[in-house]
Amino acid sequence: MSKPRFFTDEDIYGAAAIALRRAGFDAVSTPETGRMRTSDESQLVWAVGEGRTLVTFNVAHFASLHSVWLGTGKSHAGIVVSSQRPIGDLMRRLVRLANALDADSMCDRIEYLSDW
Repeated sequence: MSKPRFFTDEDIYGAAAIALRRAGFDAVSTPETGRMRTSDESQLVWAVGEGRTLVTFNVAHFASLHSVWLGTGKSHAGIVVSSQRPIGDLMRRLVRLANALDADSMCDRIEYLSDW
């Protein structure tokens, strides 16, 4: 059972990927990968190529992208969306999610962090 590998987009706190790594998860951020100011779809395409679950506060755009992608037969490694919340709460919920769902079960799935 492999843990999800995370990619935090530029809407998420820069410290989130660092905190995830400290908690033992494989995580990179948009600034670390040099992907600032690229489209949401481009971010998702990159995450797919890297086998990473995308984490974002941009709920509306990524929920829509998720529906479009599945409707056109495209696959992704998971999307985690959340309203903006304090980083401590964000981290607790992400760690809970990552310990409950493996990378395979995240495929083509959208998870709302408020459920965790």
